[in-house]
Amino acid sequence: MNAEDRRSRVAQWLRPALLAQHAYPVTPAEGLIKLDAMENPYPWPAALIDEWLQCLRQVPVNRYPDAACAAVKNALRAAWNVPHELSMILGNGSDELIQLLAIAFSGAQRTMLAPDPSFVLYRMAAEALDMHYVSVPLADDFALDVEAMLAAIERRKPALVFVAYPNNPTGNLFDEADIREIVQAAPGLVVLDEAYYPFAGKSFLEEIDNYPNLVVLRTLSKMGFAGLRLGVLLAHPEWGSEFEKLRLPYNISSLTQTTVEFALRHLRVFDEQAAAIRDAREQLRAALGELPGLQVYASAANFLLVRTPPALGDLHAGLREQGVLVKNLHGMYRTTPNCLRISVGTADENAALVTAIHNLLSAA
Repeated sequence: MNAEDRRSRVAQWLRPALLAQHAYPVTPAEGLIKLDAMENPYPWPAALIDEWLQCLRQVPVNRYPDAACAAVKNALRAAWNVPHELSMILGNGSDELIQLLAIAFSGAQRTMLAPDPSFVLYRMAAEALDMHYVSVPLADDFALDVEAMLAAIERRKPALVFVAYPNNPTGNLFDEADIREIVQAAPGLVVLDEAYYPFAGKSFLEEIDNYPNLVVLRTLSKMGFAGLRLGVLLAHPEWGSEFEKLRLPYNISSLTQTTVEFALRHLRVFDEQAAAIRDAREQLRAALGELPGLQVYASAANFLLVRTPPALGDLHAGLREQGVLVKNLHGMYRTTPNCLRISVGTADENAALVTAIHNLLSAA
């Protein structure tokens, strides 16, 4: 069977919605200053790594991990002050939990709704399951257009609404009153994605008890554990017990469980790193704001949205040529022409970025 025959068989049996999709793009970053993926730029301290490795030596990797993840959940409840009345579902990153939620609510004529722009994986999860995906454009200043959101909810009756708080890729925190209106109006479940909570410091976790249709999604990736892949869904037990039916057994490895439990005993280290990132974010925003022609938006996350002059050309490509990788948003969303999303790096990385942009602006 040749390649053409194989492609024909693939096209015959796979769902058209899947065939029409593209895989999530991850740009190779070897040899580049990596400022495209909102990671914590600081490595673990050497002494902490030594102690961590001692813990890993005791992990029985010949055995399956704890399916209930009991120790990790207890550590997370203590770190985030999560009431024991709430269910906690763990995923292999929050990406897996977004997919799990989409599976739980998928079905003929079901709709998922989110603001636009927002995290691209919401749309990808919906389309992979043949759900209708409705995107509601943000206002020109990237605030929620609450009237448009409420009108879309009334018209489309979405089973699932995703709202990132702070929003990705814009970095801003939406108005709390607007979010409450959306939760109250939504007939289905509202997922508040708090991936950037360590940098925003604001949360709706304590609000879950006030709304029967609200859940909170978090991740440890932005704290400095991106390589561990651990996402957390916090929900009323009536929701949580159903979602657990879809969670694959042993989805959190023994190495991840042991590492997270260990790291949360040293939470102060990562809280200090988050504080350093917040300070660096404001310093970077000020430095970029001094460069001619750039519009730098306020952010409550660990990245900045920057709009460049239309006549500048492909600044993203120019930065890559100078060894700096950022996220190009041009063409991805209606409201982000000539926009870059730039993760906050170390002091040296941020300085190299500013110098590279300055050089490109000077040469234009």
